[in-house]
Amino acid sequence: MSQRSERTRIRNHPERAVPDESAEILAQGQVAHVGFISGGQPFVVPMAYHFDPLSPDVLYLHGAVRSRAIEQLAEGQPVCVTVTLTDGLVYSRKAMNHSMNYRSVMVFGHGKLIEDADRKFEIFDQMVQRYFPGREIGQDYNPPPPEDLGITALVEVAIDEWSGKARRGPPTGPDDDKSGALGSAGVIDING
Repeated sequence: MSQRSERTRIRNHPERAVPDESAEILAQGQVAHVGFISGGQPFVVPMAYHFDPLSPDVLYLHGAVRSRAIEQLAEGQPVCVTVTLTDGLVYSRKAMNHSMNYRSVMVFGHGKLIEDADRKFEIFDQMVQRYFPGREIGQDYNPPPPEDLGITALVEVAIDEWSGKARRGPPTGPDDDKSGALGSAGVIDING
């Protein structure tokens, strides 16, 4: 993975940059929003993915063989993948200062199709384990038959760069810390 560049520099609230948390955020996330261009038109598609912090230079996306996203990624086109974890809803005494506490990662890279059936099977099993820890093939679910592997594509995205960003803390409106001011302010923890 290369060093951060102008492309991954956080311009709005640079103090919220958390590049050292990027791998952890990707490991905890469940939905990746995958951005790509097809026929001059930008698309963003939510997808399940696999990321292993022990191999932080790649992430895996899967989908139907005939998926427009998979087709573009398999050709090695540039891709942007984002993952966001929402930690809290921030409410303020001032409308403009309502916000969210979050952690997010933006990944830039290029994809390539994984065609080896054994490798696909291995990654798919790791994905099942990531989303459903403890499930065992042959006990909790049946192994995929070759025809299922044939209609499902797996793309390895080589990560060129990433950028992590987080917002934490209370509301920051001008009267949010004044107990006698009109209205209310605080944080709703959505993970608790």
